[in-house]
Amino acid sequence: MNKYSIVTTIAILVIILPFAYSGINIVGAEQLQYKWSGSEGFSFFAMSNNGSIEFCNPMPYPVNFQKFQIGSFYDAKSIGTFEIDSTTVDSQSSIMKKGVFLTDDFQSTQHMFMTLDYEFDGGEVRVDPNKFIVVVSIHTPIAGIIPYSHNIQISGFELDQILKNQELSCN
Repeated sequence: MNKYSIVTTIAILVIILPFAYSGINIVGAEQLQYKWSGSEGFSFFAMSNNGSIEFCNPMPYPVNFQKFQIGSFYDAKSIGTFEIDSTTVDSQSSIMKKGVFLTDDFQSTQHMFMTLDYEFDGGEVRVDPNKFIVVVSIHTPIAGIIPYSHNIQISGFELDQILKNQELSCN
């Protein structure tokens, strides 16, 4: 093999490997499982006071993400976002990470969350739960520079059930 073939092969590998790694990381981030990690269990009110989420990586390789966000919307208006910064989850293991809840109107958001928690736990309907939507986003940049996020839009009730899940495949 001549030196030009070797240089070309190395150059191709240098170009392809970061994108291949990013692709595998994106697939892994989409497969992450998560649940609320707290002694009192999940409630949107508890989420508004910050808290921790347990992430489980069922894949045979480590997965990292730049940011995990749960955006809360009522009647198409943003009422707050729960965020967890950059994290790496080892293969077939779990990790707990503390998050921060950010909102412009903390008091009314907490009141809304308390009302929705009461409804989701079987209480009287006071606000329309069908207008409460959450967007779960996992940001995993491609090759460290190209922004990419995996977004799932679900109802607040569905997120409530997911975060109350007690079984992850890593346990």
